[in-house]
Amino acid sequence: MSTAPVATPSVREHRPVRDAVLRVVHEPRQVDLPAATVAAAAFLTALGIDLVGESRRDTPRRMAAAYAEMFTPRPFDLTTFPNDEGYDELVVARSLPVASVCEHHLLPFVGVAHVGYLPGERVLGLSKLARVVEMFARRPQVQERLTQQVTDWLADNLAPRGVGVVIEAEHLCMTVRGVRAAGATTLTSALHGQLRDDAAARAEFFALTVKEMS
Repeated sequence: MSTAPVATPSVREHRPVRDAVLRVVHEPRQVDLPAATVAAAAFLTALGIDLVGESRRDTPRRMAAAYAEMFTPRPFDLTTFPNDEGYDELVVARSLPVASVCEHHLLPFVGVAHVGYLPGERVLGLSKLARVVEMFARRPQVQERLTQQVTDWLADNLAPRGVGVVIEAEHLCMTVRGVRAAGATTLTSALHGQLRDDAAARAEFFALTVKEMS
């Protein structure tokens, strides 16, 4: 069967932070969409889902393609600029979309992320904060790991004085099955550098993020 190449995001970018553009590299992997389609058809049939009829005939292929898309982040350039003015206060991007898949039940969880940092020698193009969130969300995940991975990656690749990430998400594995707690959300946070060690900086970050979610 034919295979289609997709990309898996690397955890770290190894180029120096002084570069204006850091290319986020992705290790190639193979997704066998025909095999995934056959497996999806077998899965649905085993659950008693009738695939005969125009509206469901192509459902296995669409299902396979949907999961392949959800597990494939888009490559991007981490664009940075010199902090010529010596800006030393918080930069916070709020309500960045989060869409991932719970690795335990393979059901989506969706919500928002607030990402902030205290700049060092360079500042980051703001849209790239959303790209980094997407890079780690597009895979089977748990919210706690996702929050920490975004924080660690920015700390490693941007070299800021501090980084903070807060994510609030609704997990369909909790709201449409099991306990069926409709409307319940989960809140996670991770801090690095001065945002972890300095009580005033930490309080300012949470005032700008957790309050926004309430």
